[in-house]
Amino acid sequence: MNSDKTILLNYLKEIISLSEERALTIAEAFRSRHIKKGELFLKEGSISDEYLFLEKGFLRSFLWDTEGNEVTVNFFAQNNVVFEVASFFQRIPTQENIEALTDSYGWVLSFRELNELFHTIPEFRELGRALLVRGFIAFKERTIAMINTTAEQRYEILLRSKPDIIQNAPLKYIASYLGITDSSLSRIRKEFSKK
Repeated sequence: MNSDKTILLNYLKEIISLSEERALTIAEAFRSRHIKKGELFLKEGSISDEYLFLEKGFLRSFLWDTEGNEVTVNFFAQNNVVFEVASFFQRIPTQENIEALTDSYGWVLSFRELNELFHTIPEFRELGRALLVRGFIAFKERTIAMINTTAEQRYEILLRSKPDIIQNAPLKYIASYLGITDSSLSRIRKEFSKK
């Protein structure tokens, strides 16, 4: 496992303007975390207590619909933050599972550690705000796209904006994420391969 926090430091400085000293202080609070392929980073019914900066790997979040089917809610690629926001901040059991689709590792803070940084380092509060705003915008855009775009358009957007999902996730998870059946996704993929 990598013990060099260079990628984490660069990420912190990329999101907001931070001095090297502040970035180092924040990065020092994180500890390494390895998640094996197939392992759950977060399990339904538990309280999300780890805030993960994913340095390497690929994860997905999913839950069960009323008929007992898995529905993929989100994917997380490297250089992103991974946590279940409602459970983490409200301290309530989550309905989601977060699973590693590949061997993954990164850097984590506990809820308590994150709050300590929020209260002692103003720049970390700004970082948290910036990340929550980004997350909210992405959620809003995805919600609207599920309403006002076709399955073909959603697939094309995914292909353009998040090719890492196509490369790392099984088709059944991608279909679920797009809100379509596996067979519909196969048909759409065939049509796109002819273009």
